Amino acid sequence: MNQVTFIGKVGGEPTSVTFTDSDNKLAKFSIAVPEYSSKEDNPEPMWIDVDAWGNLAERVLAYVTKGREVAVYGKLTIVKYNKEVNGVTVKMVKPVVKLSGFHLCGPKPKAEDTEAPEEKPTARKRKVA
Repeated sequence: MNQVTFIGKVGGEPTSVTFTDSDNKLAKFSIAVPEYSSKEDNPEPMWIDVDAWGNLAERVLAYVTKGREVAVYGKLTIVKYNKEVNGVTVKMVKPVVKLSGFHLCGPKPKAEDTEAPEEKPTARKRKVA
């Protein structure tokens, strides 16, 4: 069975894509999951990308906000892509969770507490024809 759960802080406001031919929505966001080690006091976060489709995308856009701690669960997928590093094309992979559900954790962050660790840049909203 392919089912994963991650708990972390949302790195930026979720972005939305609407596919006009099917009116199917996609919401994308990333969470910073701390990687604890017995040797480190300050854990380095691991960034996990999350994709939510359909009605779940609408719920994500309504409730998930930057800096909020959230538990996400769903199917783990691996996205493969090529990236150029120092003039050499390197094959890369990144984990992406296809969201089945989420839970908001803890209190809603105050306006001054909305920064997630080492913020990851996000894309803007767009419509795909």
